[in-house]
Amino acid sequence: MGPGPSDVNPRVTNAMGASTIGHLDPAFVTLMDEIKQLLQYAFKTRNRATIPISAPGSAGMEACFVNLVEPGDKVIVCQNGVFGGRMKENVERCGATAILVQDAWGEAVDPNKVEEALQSNPDAKMLAFVHAETSTGACSDVRLLTSLAHKFGCLSLVDSVTGLAGVELDVDGWEVDAIYSGTQKCLSCPPGLSPISFGPRAVEVIKNRKTKVQSWFLDMQLMMAYWDGDASRTYHHTAPVNNMYGLHEALVILQEEGLENSWARHALNHNALAAGVEAMGLQFVVSKEARLPQLNSITVPEGVKESAVRARLLEDFNLEIGAGLGALAGKVWRIGLMGHGSSKTNVLRCLGALDAVLSDMKAPINSGQAVAAAMAVYR
Repeated sequence: MGPGPSDVNPRVTNAMGASTIGHLDPAFVTLMDEIKQLLQYAFKTRNRATIPISAPGSAGMEACFVNLVEPGDKVIVCQNGVFGGRMKENVERCGATAILVQDAWGEAVDPNKVEEALQSNPDAKMLAFVHAETSTGACSDVRLLTSLAHKFGCLSLVDSVTGLAGVELDVDGWEVDAIYSGTQKCLSCPPGLSPISFGPRAVEVIKNRKTKVQSWFLDMQLMMAYWDGDASRTYHHTAPVNNMYGLHEALVILQEEGLENSWARHALNHNALAAGVEAMGLQFVVSKEARLPQLNSITVPEGVKESAVRARLLEDFNLEIGAGLGALAGKVWRIGLMGHGSSKTNVLRCLGALDAVLSDMKAPINSGQAVAAAMAVYR
């Protein structure tokens, strides 16, 4: 129950154990087409350039930047946690200039600051921001921020590594130009693939580049000749076949549950966890209106060593939760409720275990209140 990878659905594990076939085998080409369609469902888009990059979410991030950004470009980057900082690194490594819009860790991206930056930089090419900031559990308003980008003639680039399938996301309805995610969060698939999608405006930018994409492997025009061709697809790379089996099954599971039902399940389990955490007397880092249901950052009580609590949970209850990153290191726990791991059983188990460990350590909490408070939400 950490910030990812999440528990893998047994159906996904079983699917990955199937016999490996060739990456240009007709049966695998059929699977590729089905994965594209299922990813389009998950992202709520009809974008043709919707595929999984054969590498983790960080490669999806880099694929978006190296295809859309050229030397000399200016990109407005929002940073309210670790992953906005990684966006800045990508911009600079593309030879472009990053204009930072900074917010406190644990807060959503401030649209007023974004609008000021867009007004002050009329030559900016793109606005890049994190939808679901994994380092804090803050959720930013994709629809509003994308509309601001378009108001000033910019592309929008969205990091939804932790967002996809766990919280509302509508790529076409919100007119998102480019987006990337990961398989190891709310899709409950092993890490190693990065779903991405490029909309029409982004595709036009890629087609009209003045310079070559600096990464051969991540060049979308080369990649799409493999993913979007006919029966005579152009060989690009040897796809991780068994990982693709797993992603296909994870997406089938999502479609069976229904996208909106998945969002509702994550929200319900978050509300129960939050009720239990607050009944214990603990506090969230993120305000209620900006919280991600699938990633919960809890402030460590005064006098408690956060690493000791995590060690006890793992040793005594076989339960993993995450530590803080960056500015929040040593100050918070990050509790994941992602995909297959977002369940009533896990919520109650986590609350009971956390209550037991903290009570045994004589931490300043309200012992014995958490599970009852969560059960009241479920009732």
